Amino acid sequence: MRKFLKLIGLLLLVVAGSTIAAAWWFQSWLYTPVQAKAPVIVVIPAGASFAQIAQRLHAAGVVDRPTVLRIYARASGTDRGVRSGEFLFDEPLTPPAVLEKLHGTESFARRVTIPEGHSAQQIREALERAGLGGRDAFECVMRSPELLAEFDLPATGIEGYLFPDTYEFDPGVSPEAVVRRMLTRFREVSAGLSEQRRHAGMSEQEMVTLASVIEKETGAASERPLIAGVFHNRMRLGMKLQSDPTIIYGRDGDWTRPITRSDLADPHPYNTYAHAGLPPGPIANPGRAALAAAVEPDQTAALFFVSRNDGTHVFSSNLDDHNAAVRKYQR
Repeated sequence: MRKFLKLIGLLLLVVAGSTIAAAWWFQSWLYTPVQAKAPVIVVIPAGASFAQIAQRLHAAGVVDRPTVLRIYARASGTDRGVRSGEFLFDEPLTPPAVLEKLHGTESFARRVTIPEGHSAQQIREALERAGLGGRDAFECVMRSPELLAEFDLPATGIEGYLFPDTYEFDPGVSPEAVVRRMLTRFREVSAGLSEQRRHAGMSEQEMVTLASVIEKETGAASERPLIAGVFHNRMRLGMKLQSDPTIIYGRDGDWTRPITRSDLADPHPYNTYAHAGLPPGPIANPGRAALAAAVEPDQTAALFFVSRNDGTHVFSSNLDDHNAAVRKYQR
């Protein structure tokens, strides 16, 4: 009997210890924020069960114990009344804080940054990655004759007029509203340069087209006005621009493939080695600095430039110096 009582006592101690340990573990779980891998958006469909919701949260890295979350939510009554929709998790949250967010009314804006020099195709892809709609839907909007006419855009289309910037859009925004916002931003920036453009004797399309070439020619912001000065000089003297980015744009837009002799010989309209003056339209979407450079170029004697292969260029006023720079940096 004495041995039996000792065994019962030992079992009670084990159970009590296990209960205390379980309670301590649960408290630790309850108040420990979970660090998601990155800011994530979790979509909760209408009519989803809480088990499905818990699995979505776990898959996104927002919670680490979906089964425990279900038990806790059931016990606390927070498994009911969860909103459907999109939820942004951009900081570590404890399980109760996650559940509070699912019951709240907060909304979040989708932020997307469009880099200077992106093409319309690249912008469609960036907008799709940001969850603002499919690229096909954006292409349809960007080709809309009604929209192009409303914003008085040229026959070459929307390329060049989607202003690069950081934008915030409310959830559920339509692709048309996104594109309108970017075109409206362009109109605001363009209006601020109208006096400089008139002084330079350029149309808006000429400004945007030249700015797009400038944008693609250099990654060094300080060089934009100087490159603009070179192009203005060449056009004034009747020289061809001979800009490689225009070749690539008119070819296939593939910036990873080197330019070949056959590319230079292809007489497509954007080949500025074959045709004098500006290309028919923009080859990218320039930012304000490039637009300003196009209408306020540096006064320079330079007629040539060649890349140093570090994002900057060597500028020359005569062909001999230019050829020497080409031999040094390109051969």
